Amino acid sequence: MISIKLFRENPEALKDALQKRNADIAIVDKLLSLDADWRMLKAKADTFKAERNKHSLEISEGKKQKKDVSGIIAKMQEVSSKIKGFDEQVAFLEEQMNVILLTIPNIPHESVPVGPDEGGNLEAKKHGKPLKIPNALAHYEISEKFGIIDFERGAKVAGHRFVFLKGIAAKMERALVSFMIDEHTKRGYTEMYPPLLVNAKTMTGTGQLPKFAEELYKCERDELYLIPTSEVPVTNYFAGEIIAKEQLPVKFCAYTPCFRREAGSYQKDIKGIMRQHQFNKVELVKFAEPENSFEELEKMTEDAEHILEKLELPYRRMLLCTGDMGFAAAKTYDLEVWLPSQGKYREISSCSNCTDFQARRANIRYWKDGKPEFVHTLNGSGLAIGRTMIAVLENYQDENGVDIPKALQKYIGEKRLDYPK
Repeated sequence: MISIKLFRENPEALKDALQKRNADIAIVDKLLSLDADWRMLKAKADTFKAERNKHSLEISEGKKQKKDVSGIIAKMQEVSSKIKGFDEQVAFLEEQMNVILLTIPNIPHESVPVGPDEGGNLEAKKHGKPLKIPNALAHYEISEKFGIIDFERGAKVAGHRFVFLKGIAAKMERALVSFMIDEHTKRGYTEMYPPLLVNAKTMTGTGQLPKFAEELYKCERDELYLIPTSEVPVTNYFAGEIIAKEQLPVKFCAYTPCFRREAGSYQKDIKGIMRQHQFNKVELVKFAEPENSFEELEKMTEDAEHILEKLELPYRRMLLCTGDMGFAAAKTYDLEVWLPSQGKYREISSCSNCTDFQARRANIRYWKDGKPEFVHTLNGSGLAIGRTMIAVLENYQDENGVDIPKALQKYIGEKRLDYPK
């Protein structure tokens, strides 16, 4: 959530920032109009409250002196009635303003390139040499040869975009989770396993609600939501709390299943496990001081890259432009891994600094010079498990089977998988 103070102090700069994000700038004037009414009514209410306090003192003193204070009491009752009316109007305007503020995206950092969509993203780094494998098979074709991913039975029991992982695929999924968590904890992250169901307040804290309600799976009876990413519960770990400055930065990593409706992905990545309603992911979350949060973003992105480098997978880092960033992000790097069957890079991680946007919504602060200030929150995939499996199967394939990356061999217990004869 953006501070209302920014709207008051520099509305034109805010309009410019929102326009770069393809957001509706008319909302700024609407919000400022509501804010002007709110401040006027608040000032009137405060004036009457001061008058009520004055009358309260007069009544108290009058009673001590045994004077007739009935006239003052009648006047105070009249004032109290006016205060109640103003307070109701103030509360109504606050609610309207809050509804608007919850739908406005974060302000992009000055280092973010301006662009309307993914075409404006910039390549910031490239690592490894993409493999040109003759007649490269797609991961779903490789899995068919091994008989390790069952799409038909997944669809039978749950529907489209659900699968059964079998045998070595299930083992590789588990191995990748253990490998990633082990590597991240070595780099200073504390492992978490959070709730998979959260309430609406928690979803609102990280920005999934109200804007992305259609993407979420909701348990209506219990008013709970299945998490779309462990960023949601882990970022809200400190919701409503004040963190000691000495603790910062706080670094968490978490493996969880994730659940997404993929409402806007019709006809995208239909084949395979690239885009599923249920998938596993290792998430990185940081809480940092504002002064060094962008330095922490660089470190977090390097932590995600470390996994790809240990697996010896070619990748590139993309700096997202203003029109392609997520709702809560002020700056985002996407990591894209090379897929030989497609002859191109595909996203496998997204690392973002959300500045104080989520912290304001979830009320997460830290002590600075004796008073509480909002922290900056960061999150990143470290990595998406299914997409990592895709990259391993495709980049390590040959005509007879698939090699196991050295980093995974101790977890899987195999160096190579040959196709059944």
